Amino acid sequence: MAKSDKKPTPTKPTAGKAKAAGKGAKPAAKAVDPPVHVIAENRKARFRFEILETLECGIALVGSEVKSLRDGKLSLDEAYARVKEGEVWLVGADIAEYKQASFWNHLPKRPRKLLLKKAEVRKFASQAHDKGLTLVPLRLYFTTRGLAKVELGLCRGKKLHDKRETLKKADAQRDIARAMRSVRK
Repeated sequence: MAKSDKKPTPTKPTAGKAKAAGKGAKPAAKAVDPPVHVIAENRKARFRFEILETLECGIALVGSEVKSLRDGKLSLDEAYARVKEGEVWLVGADIAEYKQASFWNHLPKRPRKLLLKKAEVRKFASQAHDKGLTLVPLRLYFTTRGLAKVELGLCRGKKLHDKRETLKKADAQRDIARAMRSVRK
């Protein structure tokens, strides 16, 4: 074999390529949640309840409800979720009527079906029933794809002393932030 007929020897890959291809590769950075358009948030729920676990689920709506939600006409203040016959229903959420829908309009406080997998329904329903917990909608929003989603929380009610403790912590945080701003100036 002549010297010119030799195959070139492969070069070592650069450090970046070796890490990406080898076993020592770092896991990819966590994906950032896509931006969402929040319609309503249940701030009272965060004060009244201790949130143990959250779950995102879809919601079955009619056309006039979607139009009304896009206008921001929603109240989650007295809303809660109820498990009935293996399905989860959102009860007490007030979606205002859409003026332009005329006689095709919806009932503002009708129960709305939440879309969950059967395993999620079983898990949440059993926890809510066995431990005496409540399913509370924390916020309702549109995804970037235009789908309406509900963030549902598995919550335990706070006692009066717990609420007072929460208020004290908020006051202390506010005072600390105020002091930090005055020091910077």
